[in-house]
Amino acid sequence: MIGIGLFYVGAVLIINGLMLLGRITPTGATPLNYFVGALQVLTPTVLAAQAGGDSAVTFAASGLYLFGFTYLWVAINNSTGWDGTGLGWFSLFVAAAALGYSWHAFAVEADPAFGVIWLLWAVLWFLFFLVLGLGRSSLGPAAGVVALVEGVLTAAIPAFLILSGNWHNGLTTAVVIGVIGVATIVFAVPLGRLLAAPGALPERPDPVAPATVSN
Repeated sequence: MIGIGLFYVGAVLIINGLMLLGRITPTGATPLNYFVGALQVLTPTVLAAQAGGDSAVTFAASGLYLFGFTYLWVAINNSTGWDGTGLGWFSLFVAAAALGYSWHAFAVEADPAFGVIWLLWAVLWFLFFLVLGLGRSSLGPAAGVVALVEGVLTAAIPAFLILSGNWHNGLTTAVVIGVIGVATIVFAVPLGRLLAAPGALPERPDPVAPATVSN
């Protein structure tokens, strides 16, 4: 069930990355944020209810709420036009929590691949904090690039491999994901300028409502 949710997290990160780049309007991105946000709240609720006191299952389910609340908040802000500052500061909370989940993956679960994945999610949500919480709108396209790549690298591909029984969580997988992820972060700013929609002015390019000339 977690693999299914992770697969669609990949989809919504890709869509939100394209939205940040001005390639998709906020209105166009809103339905998937509602769908995936609801899924990421329903799934951990079911898992926790069926855990039967298994702390490992409950812990695994708890992290899913971080993303479910994010996508629902994105969808609500897109629908209402509400200010995204609160979401930005919540994103800082998510980034900090992701560091804890990363430590747990490395130290307790002996899962270096997801340890690296959680670290990359921490960086992405910290970028959301900078863009939304601190108003660093110039970083919007860069955040879009990171979201787009991480949607594929840390969610869609791992989820597909998990669901098909071909996932390997060893050191090699962790290194490959880490190298690609770090390279994406390092080159995110120039790639954002290159891939942003023509005429897109990042007046407020964030996961809520990126402003473009066409909008």
